[in-house]
Amino acid sequence: MSNTKPAAPIVVTTFKQVPAAFIGFVRDLRVRWALEEAGRAYEVRAVGPDDVASPDYRQQQPFGQIPVYQEGDVTLFESGAILWHIAQSSPALLPASEEQRRQALTWMFASLNSVEQHVGALAQGDFFNRDDAWYAERRPALVDMASKRLSDLENWMRDRPFLAGEFSAADILMTTVLRLLGRTDMVSSRPVLRDYVARTTSRPAFVKALQDHTAHFQAALPA
Repeated sequence: MSNTKPAAPIVVTTFKQVPAAFIGFVRDLRVRWALEEAGRAYEVRAVGPDDVASPDYRQQQPFGQIPVYQEGDVTLFESGAILWHIAQSSPALLPASEEQRRQALTWMFASLNSVEQHVGALAQGDFFNRDDAWYAERRPALVDMASKRLSDLENWMRDRPFLAGEFSAADILMTTVLRLLGRTDMVSSRPVLRDYVARTTSRPAFVKALQDHTAHFQAALPA
């Protein structure tokens, strides 16, 4: 008889429901995709406003956001930290060479800092504040800054299929950031970035993760 303990289940926390326009962009998708690439099974814990406001939840996620990742006595929040944790035990998410692994880690941070803060500000403003006068004045500056970041990224990607040469967790983060601009032509008008996103989102793991993510939220939509 084996004395090996069964692996602790992985539990990924997401919201019970979101507006239809948000489906496909909630950040549990990043974790689902990483786990699919790594071949790891997981369960989903759905939380609502009362749950995320509770003291117990704030011990897991101080800001009341999602996703939260739980695996035995491991609890993590922030999608970048979660993906790094998953990647460290999965060859599918980190290249073999030390140099490429360092590049992958660097680009994980770059995705969330150098790129997402500008792309996200524009995407959020376009969704929530499009008709506000103050946003009409601010938007050109947001477009300009996001465009500069996209140009820099395009230059890096011009001769590379993926950020670190081989597919890695960094590409999951960067792709989900670039998808935020899907309602604009800022990515689709740049062939290098357009093809990059097409390449990453055609991966079976992304397709499966998106299907499961979408099914979860569509089931909660009002009839």
